[in-house]
Amino acid sequence: MGTENPTEHVEKPESLIFAIRGHRVMLDADLARLYGVSTKRFNEAFKRNRNRFPVDFAFQITDAEYAVLRSQPLDSKVKNPNWSQFATSSANRRGRAYRPWAFTEHGALMAANILRSEHAVRMSVYVIRAFVGLREELVANAAILKRLAEIDRTLLQHDGALRDIYRKLLPLLQPPPDPPKRRIGFHGGGE
Repeated sequence: MGTENPTEHVEKPESLIFAIRGHRVMLDADLARLYGVSTKRFNEAFKRNRNRFPVDFAFQITDAEYAVLRSQPLDSKVKNPNWSQFATSSANRRGRAYRPWAFTEHGALMAANILRSEHAVRMSVYVIRAFVGLREELVANAAILKRLAEIDRTLLQHDGALRDIYRKLLPLLQPPPDPPKRRIGFHGGGE
């Protein structure tokens, strides 16, 4: 049993991470499922230890944020068949008291600590690695975007220089004017 991989039968945490209020977060139902407990037990442990979760660790999403989560495109739900129960549950069965809690990377780690189960501790490493992986992807994307901006700026400078050269060469590329033709015959007047 000790050699069993705790992540073998678990969905990828990256698909459960959302951006809310400028933070990358996971919802309480998703964390509970990853940590192997019911959402009810997870939230009970969270409420008993609420003092360990400042607002930058965990916050309850607003009605507007909840509506945005529920309105995610269908294709993202298809990619993740285990879509959060909170984001897709029936509005008739949910009251205002059941809006999900969102946990940042630090909140997810703290939640594993308050659950005190070995499975939760093993899974917390998996979850934190998912957050770190996303952060590394963002940094890599930022570096790529910065490099693309530099290339774009260079291309614009080169484009301007090429236009100047073209304007200067344009008169030289025109065919020479036809030489004046001699008129045949007698012409009066001083020639």
